Amino acid sequence: MNQINRVAIVGGTHGNEFTGAYLIQKFAQFPDLITRPSFETVTLLANPQAFAAARRYLEKDLNRCFLRQDLQNPALNSYEELQAKSIQNSLALNGDKQADFILDLHSTTANMDLTIILVNTNPFNLKLAAYLSEINPLVKVYSCDFKSVAENPFVNSLCELGFAIEIGPIAQGVLKATLFQQTEELIHAVLDYLEQFNQGEIPATNKTLTLYHHLSVVDYPKKQDGTIFGMIHPELQDKDYQALNLGDPMFITFDNQTIVYQGESTVWPVFINEAAYYEKGIAMALTQKQQLKI
Repeated sequence: MNQINRVAIVGGTHGNEFTGAYLIQKFAQFPDLITRPSFETVTLLANPQAFAAARRYLEKDLNRCFLRQDLQNPALNSYEELQAKSIQNSLALNGDKQADFILDLHSTTANMDLTIILVNTNPFNLKLAAYLSEINPLVKVYSCDFKSVAENPFVNSLCELGFAIEIGPIAQGVLKATLFQQTEELIHAVLDYLEQFNQGEIPATNKTLTLYHHLSVVDYPKKQDGTIFGMIHPELQDKDYQALNLGDPMFITFDNQTIVYQGESTVWPVFINEAAYYEKGIAMALTQKQQLKI
């Protein structure tokens, strides 16, 4: 693989996820923090209007606007759809100024620690994820790789190298110093790794990477008219990345009936009770825990 020349750090893709947005502002004020000798680092506040309004988005979830067919469709012209096309022009269609690595910063109300979200199985991304999880036990690796780039609606579809960082739990529209600092430390670790790669001194790891591979999503208990009549069971709340076995409680209804997991095999839920996913009909995502030798 060729040398990495340009790294993009993106924050505020969702306007009410303040950690990434304010880190972008910090780096813009103190650029030396993200400067490395062998490559250029640029920052991007992805959804400035939503950030100013402290809303996830104004018209459409920006992090679902990067399907290739949508980016090429001139009829799609909502604010976020136009913003996605602008970001593509800046990071992916800009000649020698296009990004070689994209780091997209997010936060979640779920108990996800420091989660790396991989959207492909590029060996470079896997090695970097393994290194980060080796040096920091809070780092988890969640894989939701798509069959092709064209099927990926996220910002990270614009670049083969890179991933999203999802940190939590933290409320929407809130800054939490500990998570802010942990995210910044993780960013520095990524930049240092990329610098060492360019210098031919990539850190070695003998680690077996623990990978949580996306299987499916589960909705809340709902009536026929679509209204929710249950919530995450107290025994499952905040148990992201912990095993869910046959018969374990998943939901409790408003009339105090417990709904248990009835799947055929053990799964590991993530994004449990994520606030932003109520509108998407997602109570949690189910994953399969895998061990991958790096």
